[in-house]
Amino acid sequence: MNDLVAGRVPRHIDLDATDHAIIELLRADGRMPYRAIARELDIAENTVRARVRRMEESDTMRLVAVTDLEAAGYNMLLAIGVQVEGRSPEDVAREMAAIAEVFSVNVVVGSQDIEILVAARDQAELSELIGDKLGSIRGVRRLTPALAVDVLKNQPDWVPFHAS
Repeated sequence: MNDLVAGRVPRHIDLDATDHAIIELLRADGRMPYRAIARELDIAENTVRARVRRMEESDTMRLVAVTDLEAAGYNMLLAIGVQVEGRSPEDVAREMAAIAEVFSVNVVVGSQDIEILVAARDQAELSELIGDKLGSIRGVRRLTPALAVDVLKNQPDWVPFHAS
């Protein structure tokens, strides 16, 4: 769960060139050993370990495995707008977030109350997901699905900062 959603404000830390270099190496290979990073950057292995721990503890960086949806057999990607009635969008969104095929849930301002991203293996799975799982959640007034026909960019390693 996002720290802001959970009510915890992440601790801000300033990143220097060494921190950015460590992040870039880990983005290229998330399993790169600290010893190899230290050798590449000509710094002590303990320095790498301490900086990674500091960035993780401040929620500046998180090391995670990312699944290639297509390689995992998910051939359908959808953005779904959700209009809510008779229940708070936050409560509906939390319930949607618990569904395995839903991998992004955002409470938004606009014509929709919630926007979600979902993946399905095939038409039958998609029908069950939309009709049985999402459509049966109390408070869902309308679902507006949009099937992705061509994914031009899906960048799970995107970060809002770059080394200077």
